[in-house]
Amino acid sequence: MNATTETLTLERMRADVARVLDCQAADIGDDDNLIDLDLDSMRMLGLVLAWGNTGLPLEFSQLAEHTTLRQWWAVVQQLQASQTA
Repeated sequence: MNATTETLTLERMRADVARVLDCQAADIGDDDNLIDLDLDSMRMLGLVLAWGNTGLPLEFSQLAEHTTLRQWWAVVQQLQASQTA
Protein backbone atom coordinates (compact mmCIF):
# COMPACT_ATOMS: atom_id res chain seq x y z
CA MET A 1 0.00 0.00 0.00
CA ASN A 2 1.22 3.46 -0.79
CA ALA A 3 2.35 5.21 2.39
CA THR A 4 0.68 8.45 1.30
CA THR A 5 -2.81 6.94 1.29
CA GLU A 6 -5.08 6.19 4.19
CA THR A 7 -6.30 2.74 5.12
CA LEU A 8 -9.85 1.94 4.12
CA THR A 9 -12.03 1.27 7.16
CA LEU A 10 -15.61 0.14 7.60
CA GLU A 11 -16.54 3.54 9.00
CA ARG A 12 -15.00 5.36 6.05
CA MET A 13 -16.92 3.08 3.71
CA ARG A 14 -20.14 3.79 5.61
CA ALA A 15 -19.49 7.55 5.51
CA ASP A 16 -18.71 7.48 1.79
CA VAL A 17 -21.85 5.47 1.00
CA ALA A 18 -23.90 7.90 3.10
CA ARG A 19 -22.38 10.84 1.23
CA VAL A 20 -23.34 9.48 -2.20
CA LEU A 21 -26.82 8.55 -0.93
CA ASP A 22 -27.21 11.96 0.74
CA CYS A 23 -28.07 10.52 4.15
CA GLN A 24 -26.47 10.12 7.57
CA ALA A 25 -23.91 7.37 8.12
CA ALA A 26 -25.91 6.24 11.15
CA ASP A 27 -28.82 5.49 8.80
CA ILE A 28 -26.84 2.76 7.02
CA GLY A 29 -26.72 -0.55 8.85
CA ASP A 30 -24.18 -3.25 8.13
CA ASP A 31 -26.87 -5.52 6.70
CA ASP A 32 -29.00 -2.96 4.87
CA ASN A 33 -29.44 -3.70 1.19
CA LEU A 34 -27.64 -0.80 -0.46
CA ILE A 35 -29.57 -1.26 -3.70
CA ASP A 36 -32.81 -0.83 -1.76
CA LEU A 37 -31.33 2.42 -0.41
CA ASP A 38 -31.00 3.62 -4.03
CA LEU A 39 -27.31 2.95 -4.57
CA ASP A 40 -26.96 2.54 -8.32
CA SER A 41 -24.08 1.22 -10.41
CA MET A 42 -22.69 4.67 -11.26
CA ARG A 43 -22.46 5.65 -7.60
CA MET A 44 -20.96 2.27 -6.80
CA LEU A 45 -18.34 2.79 -9.49
CA GLY A 46 -17.47 6.16 -7.97
CA LEU A 47 -16.99 4.51 -4.58
CA VAL A 48 -14.78 1.80 -6.06
CA LEU A 49 -12.60 4.42 -7.74
CA ALA A 50 -12.31 6.48 -4.56
CA TRP A 51 -11.51 3.45 -2.44
CA GLY A 52 -8.98 2.30 -5.02
CA ASN A 53 -7.07 5.50 -4.26
CA THR A 54 -6.22 3.97 -0.89
CA GLY A 55 -3.95 1.54 -2.72
CA LEU A 56 -6.39 -1.34 -2.50
CA PRO A 57 -6.76 -3.34 -5.76
CA LEU A 58 -10.55 -3.19 -5.55
CA GLU A 59 -12.63 -3.87 -8.66
CA PHE A 60 -16.24 -2.99 -9.39
CA SER A 61 -17.18 -6.63 -9.97
CA GLN A 62 -16.05 -7.57 -6.46
CA LEU A 63 -18.63 -5.25 -4.91
CA ALA A 64 -21.33 -5.71 -7.53
CA GLU A 65 -21.72 -9.32 -6.40
CA HIS A 66 -22.85 -8.13 -2.96
CA THR A 67 -25.53 -5.81 -1.62
CA THR A 68 -24.60 -4.98 1.98
CA LEU A 69 -21.88 -3.00 3.67
CA ARG A 70 -20.98 -6.06 5.75
CA GLN A 71 -20.37 -8.07 2.58
CA TRP A 72 -18.35 -5.26 1.03
CA TRP A 73 -16.26 -4.97 4.18
CA ALA A 74 -15.50 -8.71 4.02
CA VAL A 75 -14.20 -8.24 0.46
CA VAL A 76 -12.04 -5.31 1.56
CA GLN A 77 -10.66 -7.25 4.53
CA GLN A 78 -9.66 -10.12 2.24
CA LEU A 79 -7.88 -7.72 -0.09
CA GLN A 80 -6.14 -5.99 2.81
CA ALA A 81 -5.01 -9.35 4.21
CA SER A 82 -3.63 -10.43 0.84
CA GLN A 83 -1.60 -7.22 0.63
CA THR A 84 0.08 -7.88 3.96
CA ALA A 85 0.74 -11.58 3.31
